Amino acid sequence: MKRCLMMLLAAVFFSTMAFAAGPAQYQWTGTVLEVKDDVIIVQKGKEKWEIARDKDTRVTGGELAVGAKVTVYYTMKAATVEVKERAKKAEPAKAEPKKTAPGQQ
Repeated sequence: MKRCLMMLLAAVFFSTMAFAAGPAQYQWTGTVLEVKDDVIIVQKGKEKWEIARDKDTRVTGGELAVGAKVTVYYTMKAATVEVKERAKKAEPAKAEPKKTAPGQQ
């Protein structure tokens, strides 16, 4: 019985760890300037952010409309990564000569 319980707890622990890994989530709060099917434009201070959205984007707490104050939760996802130059191999550290006390050789 103890063995089964320990195995169950281990399975639950490792499955939650798998879901915990992933990109960090960020947030942006501001006023909605424009709403389209595929983008929301939100302004905070003088900064305007265009944030993409799709059919999976959830809207909670009310209607998404121009003038509404919203907090957008997002993750950063790379669409394309272009490598400009190959990474240089790290050179091995050169051994420094041993220091001897004055008068010893």
